[in-house]
Amino acid sequence: MNLMNIPAFKNQQQSMIKKSLSEIYTHERAHKAKGGSLTGPIVIDWKNGVPTGGHVSISMPKLNPKNPQKTIDNAQTVINSAMAPADPSSQDYKVAAQAKSVKAQAQRVQNNKRVDYYA
Repeated sequence: MNLMNIPAFKNQQQSMIKKSLSEIYTHERAHKAKGGSLTGPIVIDWKNGVPTGGHVSISMPKLNPKNPQKTIDNAQTVINSAMAPADPSSQDYKVAAQAKSVKAQAQRVQNNKRVDYYA
C-alpha cells in the first residue's frame, strides 16, 4: 500500500460521509418542514462513525368522532410530511398509507354527521 495515498483516501471517505449526511438530513428536513408541530426532532442514525439513516417521529392522529375535521386535517399533514422528500422510503409510504386510512375513517364519520343533520 502506498502510504502517500492515505490522506487522499481519508479525504475521499470524509467527502462521502458528508454527502451521505447531507442527503439524509435533506430527506428528514423535508418531513419536518411539512409535518410542523406534529413532528419531533430530526434524528440521524450512525454506525461506526458513518451516517446510516435518519428519522423524524410524527404524531399519527387518532379518530376523534367529536371533531372529525381535525382528524382529517392532521392526517393530511401526516400524509404530506411522509411524502415530502424527493425520494420517499418504504417506511414513508407505510406512514402515508396509515394516515390515509385514519383520514378515510374520519371522512366517513363526518359524512354520517352531515346525513344525520339533514335527516
